[in-house]
Amino acid sequence: MQIRPLGDRVVIKRIEAVETTKSGIVLPGAAKEKPQEAEIVAVGPGTEDVKMEVTVGDRVLFSKYSGTEVKIEDKEYIILKQEEILAVIEK
Repeated sequence: MQIRPLGDRVVIKRIEAVETTKSGIVLPGAAKEKPQEAEIVAVGPGTEDVKMEVTVGDRVLFSKYSGTEVKIEDKEYIILKQEEILAVIEK
């Protein structure tokens, strides 16, 4: 199943956080903070007013409380507007 976002929306998938601290302490599930880094899975066509500046495969940073979380076929995604993306991570 594929997700096809409409308008200026994008679908992202969180990049899993590291489960240990730099000093080697293993963090339990509840203590881990959800990562704010994600990979773009799908991009909408944009609108007359909004040109899409991101592409599938880009790694991005997004605001902690932005978007709508959805679960499709046991995979978790976030659908959000392009304007809620804070930055693109370039290598």
